[in-house]
This record gives sequence, structure tokens and C-alpha cells, in this order.
Amino acid sequence: MTGLLPLFALAAYLLATGSVLLRLFHPKGPHFKLMFSAGMVGLVLHMLALTQTLFTPEGQNFSLMNVSSLVCWLVTVAVTVTALRTPTVLLLPVVYGFAALMQIAMLMTPQDLQLHHFEQNISLLVHITIAFLAYVVLTMATLYSFQVSYISARLKQKDITPVSQYLPPLMQAEAIQFRLLIAGTVLLGIALLIGMLFIDNWLGKANLHKTVLSALAFLVFLSLCWGHARKGWRGRTAITLTVIGTSLLTLAYFGSRFVKEVIIERLG
Repeated sequence: MTGLLPLFALAAYLLATGSVLLRLFHPKGPHFKLMFSAGMVGLVLHMLALTQTLFTPEGQNFSLMNVSSLVCWLVTVAVTVTALRTPTVLLLPVVYGFAALMQIAMLMTPQDLQLHHFEQNISLLVHITIAFLAYVVLTMATLYSFQVSYISARLKQKDITPVSQYLPPLMQAEAIQFRLLIAGTVLLGIALLIGMLFIDNWLGKANLHKTVLSALAFLVFLSLCWGHARKGWRGRTAITLTVIGTSLLTLAYFGSRFVKEVIIERLG
């Protein structure tokens, strides 16, 4: 049954994605009840599968695949919950589609072991938890920036399609984008501060690239928050800086582990 959970989650995510894409431009819009029902089933199955691979009797298995799946699940949950109150019809097929791809990866990729015992190091647990939350929130800000760009382009072209009625107003989407950006930047700053104060070997060889890239990402996001508040930065400037910051953060969180766990170990 454990091995079938990702397969069932894959089917649910694909159903949720298809229920949006197949009727995206239909006058009546997507099948929202079917989409949310399938999406919720996928999230529950995804969570159950992830719990069984993440928590083992020997400790917490924070392999690259498990961490990637956890972040994917958190982003999907966040976007789904947000969609209950704010129209996000363009974001839902993206996150559900990516979650489906993650299930395929979980089914096809051999599970590595990267055991930790976070219960023995509470400061590390707090640091990682806040860092994950920061990454999820900033990823959502990036997704919202793409949605803002799409809405803005449609308005400039005066392109009124059926899908437009299921999109949020431009100002609302932009406001949410920058609220997420500010919240994610604050969380990232807290994660960096906790790491600097409480984690041993913070600037050691094993962690140096993560620290530098995370700090650079923080500076990019902080600059964007300041520029938006003081200079009115928005539009293409905001999108570009958001993507740069998120890319730096992705490299910090996953870059070295991908090289070590996937490339070197697979070729070695």
C-alpha cells in the first residue's frame, strides 16, 4: 500500500490539473468542485506517502527527494488554501501539475538515506522549519508575480476571454504578491539570524555556499521590498528581482545536494 500512495496521488493531481486546463477557456470556467476535490485527495495521499518516507525508526530521512517533495507539498497546500479565497486559476494547474511530476519522480527514483535527529538539536529544527516556510512563501510570491505579469499583459491588449473572470483584479494580485514577498523576506532573515547565532560550523566549508547564496537572496529580496516601498518598483523589475532571488535560494537549498546525491552518486 505504501508504494501505491504516490501512484494514487499522481492520479488525483492529474485529475485536478486536467479539470482546470480542459475548461480554462470555457464560458462556464473550470470544474472547481472537481478540481478542489481531486486536489485535496492528492494532498492527503501525498502527505501520507511523504510521512512514511520522511519519518523512519532510525531518524528523519531528509534526502533530496524527500525535501523536494515536502517543499512541493507545502507550496501546493498554500496555493490551494489561498485559492479558496482569491481567484488563482492560472496558478492551480501549475502547482498541481508540478506535484504530479513529483509523484512520478518519487515512483521512479530510488530512495536515498540522509538521516537526521532533529529532536536532539532544537535550534537546527527551528532554523530548517523557518527556512522551509520562507522558501514556500517566496515561491508563492514568484508565482503571483507571473500571474500579475499575465493579467497586466491581458489588460494592455484589452483581451477579454472567459478565463479573465476567474482572475483576481490586477491591484489585488499585486498587493498579495508584495505581502508574500515581505513575509518571506522577514522569515528568511530570521532563519539566517538563527543559523548564525545557534548553528555550529555556520561558515564552515560544508555550509558556506548555502550561507552565501541565502544571504545574497535575502539582499535581493530586501532590496526589492525597499524599492517597492520607496521607489515604487513593480512590473518587470519586481518580477526579475523576485526570480533572481528565488533562483539563488533554490541553488542554496538544493544545488549542492543535487550535485552530491544525484550526479556524483549516480555516476560514481
